[in-house]
Amino acid sequence: MEGKEEDVKLGANKYSERQPLGTSAQTDKDYKEPPPAPLFEPGELVSWSFYRAGIAEFMATFLFLYITVLTVMGVVSAPNKCATVGIQGIAWAFGGMIFALVYCTAGISGGHINPAVTFGLFLARKLSLTRAVFYMVMQCLGAICGAGVVKGFHSGPYERLGGGANVVNHGYTKGDGLGAEIVGTFVLVYTVFSATDAKRSARDSHVPVRILCPSRIIT
Repeated sequence: MEGKEEDVKLGANKYSERQPLGTSAQTDKDYKEPPPAPLFEPGELVSWSFYRAGIAEFMATFLFLYITVLTVMGVVSAPNKCATVGIQGIAWAFGGMIFALVYCTAGISGGHINPAVTFGLFLARKLSLTRAVFYMVMQCLGAICGAGVVKGFHSGPYERLGGGANVVNHGYTKGDGLGAEIVGTFVLVYTVFSATDAKRSARDSHVPVRILCPSRIIT
């Protein structure tokens, strides 16, 4: 009986009365919150991993634009949409490429593939300004090169179809299109933050899967 009473006392006094009840009373975290990234990190400029990450972002954005632009052009140029992959195929092309590229580059650069994601992570102090600017420059260069290769090999269809660029459909205004882009980008960046949250266990293997779903929906 004395042992049981001692256990009860120990359990009752395990946390002080000043601590709140519930899960917030448990101070032992099962995860490690990374420290905020510095604004400037001069040491990154002499690190090979820094430039390797930039190359990964360049190649990922290059492949993403190359495949998706060709897919859109193939669907739009076909006289019969039933003979193509259709709108669903375009969505799967965008989502599938994001899935594959994030899976391949997440361990090298973080698998951003989008300046909006990089800028959001910079505002959250997840990476330095030096790395953020470098990533966005490499992403833009990769996108330009990807579209340029498509234009080089298919100059006629590229010029005729406007490079597969999206347009606002009839019945919608440019403000509607802008609002849709804002909401879609918010969902994408929110999903990236949620998938890479330090509080999630075994999150790394599921990041591409979580990003695949909003990428298909947004497309």
